[in-house]
Amino acid sequence: MSICKKEVFADFFHKQVKALRNFLFYRFGDDDQANDVAQEAFVALWQNCGRVSYDGARSYIYKVAYNKALKKKAHEKVVLTYQQSANHKNENHESPEFLLEEKQFKERLLTAIANLNETQRVAFLMHRIDKMKYSEIAEHLGITVKAVEKRIHLAMKALKNELR
Repeated sequence: MSICKKEVFADFFHKQVKALRNFLFYRFGDDDQANDVAQEAFVALWQNCGRVSYDGARSYIYKVAYNKALKKKAHEKVVLTYQQSANHKNENHESPEFLLEEKQFKERLLTAIANLNETQRVAFLMHRIDKMKYSEIAEHLGITVKAVEKRIHLAMKALKNELR
């Protein structure tokens, strides 16, 4: 029996659509999304009916539906994260002067870090950016922990003086 025949496909659709919708609804909790994804799964089955046997059609629609639902959930998560970050940025009620000063300070800080000598800059960035412990930095650079402490101390002192 070929799933590509309209009568066979229609019969299969009517036998399976409710169970597939329920599976998706129970799995993801959204009735509209369950209906949409179930329809998309059957469309995918129809488009690939030549490659899917009648016996494998049920597992095919469930696999397609499950994968599509996961993709939709992942997309919703990205959208939600973006909305939350956008809302958080919009809650920023600082004055334009403050924002300009903040931008200028960041530029001065980056310049000051760039002006550090290489040994201080490397140790400082490994500690502050990479969140490495002094002992990890010492091991990585092949120096003593005391040398790491000194480099970071001198870097902090130089940054403090330059940013005054």
